[in-house]
Amino acid sequence: MTSAGRRLHRQSGVTMIEYALIAALVGVAAIIALTALGGNISTKFTSIGTAVSSAGT
Repeated sequence: MTSAGRRLHRQSGVTMIEYALIAALVGVAAIIALTALGGNISTKFTSIGTAVSSAGT
């Protein structure tokens, strides 16, 4: 393998690691956001469900 080929192979490995780190960070951010907003979302769905139920009667 030429030196250019080895360099290209090493760079693609680094790129894969970077993509994995980005995916992990997005996952952590999504979990934090859902945890922080979970109570608010539950309250909203409950109030919407109550409004729909009372509108149907």
